[in-house]
Amino acid sequence: MISTMILIGLVFGVGLAALLTLLFGVYTIGPTERGVVTTFGRVQRLAGSTGDDPQLGALLTEEEKGRYNYPNIRVIPPGGPYFKWPWQKLYKVGMTIQTTDITWDPDIRQEFIEAVTKDNLTVSITGQLRWRPCERNLYAYLFGVANPAAHVVGYFISVLRDRVATFQGEAHEGAVEGVSINDLRKNLSSINRYMEEACRKTSARYGVELDAALITTIDPPSDVDEALASINTTQNQVAAAISQSKADADQKLKMAEQAVQIAQNRAAAEAGPLIELGKTITAMHATGGMPALEAYLRNASLPLREKAAQTVVNL
Repeated sequence: MISTMILIGLVFGVGLAALLTLLFGVYTIGPTERGVVTTFGRVQRLAGSTGDDPQLGALLTEEEKGRYNYPNIRVIPPGGPYFKWPWQKLYKVGMTIQTTDITWDPDIRQEFIEAVTKDNLTVSITGQLRWRPCERNLYAYLFGVANPAAHVVGYFISVLRDRVATFQGEAHEGAVEGVSINDLRKNLSSINRYMEEACRKTSARYGVELDAALITTIDPPSDVDEALASINTTQNQVAAAISQSKADADQKLKMAEQAVQIAQNRAAAEAGPLIELGKTITAMHATGGMPALEAYLRNASLPLREKAAQTVVNL
């Protein structure tokens, strides 16, 4: 009787374990997800590493390859059902693009970040980052760093502060020397492009792929902003006066060019008949000599003599 009870309990336990294994061991991966499975805490690895990857390895220097050399791991694609044993653990990673404010910090609360310009002006900066996990380097995203998003934001801020401190805008006429905040504000789009390019290596470092960077505001202290507003107003007035003077000078120059062209056309019109007459007389002299020229002059003077006679008679 006791052996029968033991056998029944054993069968029940095995059946319950099999049922729980089926219930909790079968899983699926959504269309916007990727899966990673560990066995007793060790991830399923493949041959090679990120340093050997032609895309990720090209983003790192030789020194960085030694620091950020993560193994290639097996990534489970969307679909299913898949099965795992109870001693295995499943990590699901959402691959959709996420937006993070650059002021976000897991330890402190802040409304903006501060940076110092090349003329020692402390500015306040706000903006956002768009990012997503890098499928080719999920080991770094899951196991390489404790908080990948925080690492990427910190790295972005470090690069941004260096860019702000060394940024030099293009020189242009009427610019105010030593006021770099104007150049920063005018070149936000180029700064964003620079940040996107400079932060491409985050996919190899932290397993986070930067999709876009958007710096929205760069503001100096309020008292400095008022002074800059006055400077910019004066600068705009000077630029407007210069533009108006250039427009007036261009108009006068155009009128002078037109007057010269009109005078040249009149001179050409008056000289045309004389040139043709000279050619005719030259041809007559070449064929008939002086007698021909004397005859031409005599005939040409007849209308003048008739007009002179009429004038004498009228008088």
